[in-house]
Amino acid sequence: MKYSFIIPTLNEEKLLPILLEQIKISGVIEKYNCEIVISDGCSFDSTIEIAKKYTDKIIQHSGANRQTIAEGRNNGASIASGNILIFIDGDIIFDNLNKFMKKVESIFNSNEYLAMTCYINIHPDERIFSDKIFLNFYNWYFRILNNIGVGMGRGECQIVPKDLFETIGGYNNSLVAGEDFDLFKRIRKKGKILFDKSLIIYESPRRYRKYGHTKIFFAWLLNAVSVIIKNKSTSKEWEEVR
Repeated sequence: MKYSFIIPTLNEEKLLPILLEQIKISGVIEKYNCEIVISDGCSFDSTIEIAKKYTDKIIQHSGANRQTIAEGRNNGASIASGNILIFIDGDIIFDNLNKFMKKVESIFNSNEYLAMTCYINIHPDERIFSDKIFLNFYNWYFRILNNIGVGMGRGECQIVPKDLFETIGGYNNSLVAGEDFDLFKRIRKKGKILFDKSLIIYESPRRYRKYGHTKIFFAWLLNAVSVIIKNKSTSKEWEEVR
């Protein structure tokens, strides 16, 4: 198998190099036949220059409209050559990337699951008590939804075979938010999704620090309900936080 890390970016010069360097020094590119795909939403900082140091698989949005993250992920998938697509965000880091890839390889060799995701947390160096309460709840909630057949996953980590991704039409480009939930909701109708609690990805706490957990909770909830009922998000724009 070949694996494609697909990373949508928009002005990620601060955190993107940390993730790309982790992938580079881990040895997984060679060991697991991986590639890095950067799908940029028209950054005006040094994101593209940083990306070029690690990959030549870069696609840039050129339209007049602001690209949704769904469009960014779909555009990245369109130039990916891997048959397993690993969608991650530019502000994350892996707890243990080699362990992560070993598990991904075993899961998609077994044909038991159609897609998978993992535990999302804040790195211990930055985590505060409210992060622990909020993210423990959401990780538990997402795992239950996948087990009961609803399908749920966050864009920080969604892993899907390319043939399945193309069959179901990828992410819904029109969704400003909730596109990750929508994708897994459609996949779960076709088969099982693994939520692997033994694998951890650390996300940046920047959005929680700016808006607080309560505001984000209601934004996620309203978008999820709207996607289920109306197939559209309530958010008109997902604000960039850098």
